[in-house]
Amino acid sequence: MGLEGRRAVVGLTGGIACYKACEVVRLLVREGARVSVVMTAAAREFVAPLTLQTLSGEPVSTDTFDLGQEAQIGHIRLADGADVVAIVPATANVIAKAAAGVADDLLTTVLLATRAPLVVAPAMNVNMWNHAATQENVARLVARGARIVGPATGALACGWEGEGRLAEPAAVVEEIVRALTPQDLAGERVLVSAGPTQEAIDPVRYLSNRSSGKMGWAVAEAARRRGAEVTLVAGPTALPPPAGVRLLPVVSAREMARALEAEFTQATVLVMAAAVADYRPREVAGRKLKKTAQALALALERTPDILAGLAARKGRRLVIGFAAETHDVVAEARRKLRAKRLDLIVANDVTAAGAGFGGDTNVVRLLDAAGLDEALPVLPKVAVAGRILDWVVARRTAAARPRRLRRV
Repeated sequence: MGLEGRRAVVGLTGGIACYKACEVVRLLVREGARVSVVMTAAAREFVAPLTLQTLSGEPVSTDTFDLGQEAQIGHIRLADGADVVAIVPATANVIAKAAAGVADDLLTTVLLATRAPLVVAPAMNVNMWNHAATQENVARLVARGARIVGPATGALACGWEGEGRLAEPAAVVEEIVRALTPQDLAGERVLVSAGPTQEAIDPVRYLSNRSSGKMGWAVAEAARRRGAEVTLVAGPTALPPPAGVRLLPVVSAREMARALEAEFTQATVLVMAAAVADYRPREVAGRKLKKTAQALALALERTPDILAGLAARKGRRLVIGFAAETHDVVAEARRKLRAKRLDLIVANDVTAAGAGFGGDTNVVRLLDAAGLDEALPVLPKVAVAGRILDWVVARRTAAARPRRLRRV
């Protein structure tokens, strides 16, 4: 789910992190949002309104008493038209004003008038952030439903080191998207596996596959957006950690099995999107194997079937598997669905146009134990993830629906 057609009001307050807010606005526009920027007088000392106007494509609001804006009661128009309001960066001063209900400039007046969800991205000196007054003010905002993203820890512009850096723009945008996403997976603990495994041959070589991890990443991010607590067990990939998701990196099938076994006891849903190696070398050489004139033969052994083992003791958990095939896709998916006692299997022909490893789209077929057989068109992987999670929500809703007693 993106932000197509949604109105985001982004408020900038006085801090050096204003330059990062420019990237937040750019990313929001890229996600399809219509962005209205409100700048305090202090924010304009760090970034020119023209920069934000260029990035957002809309006029920047700066003054409560601007005659042009107030002809339409500008602060009310902004407040009423917002689907979400974000303060990026949020100084200690504006956090205190918002907590106390002070409305002495355009931004704080909008905050007091809006009913839209509020996302706050603090940025300040570490001592200001840790001050009891700031922590109390943040707690008051959280109690009213505000979402706090960050601050991050690191070197600060003031020369100090510690908490106080503005969260990365992508993380801020992710929280804004989450604020506008129905929380229909709240209370679920979703365990996702992703990526390939690497099975060592010697200290420098390994057996692996072409999985990029993108499909599992999409499922983890989509589940987190919808309110789930998400743990992602991932083999080696080049993808950045998804915001708000607990990431457990592993390398081999044995390591993935151990991590999933440990996490499965607390999970309510398992989505096994990883491409786990079916075989591994029976023996791992302690030193690099040297090239010789002779052919090299590797003795391989089967790796344990992680998914089947977990599904055998699923209880009330929902267990979802993937079947990446090159032929007899539906027949093989049905076989795996039955043999592994899965609730849903996501089948895809990796040779089909728009599918395959490494791409941003996929072509899948959803098959479940109750008889569902739904072929989806070429979709972005995030949209495929959404359809999988829609199935989870529908299954939970059906299970919670009271059953009627049959009269005899």
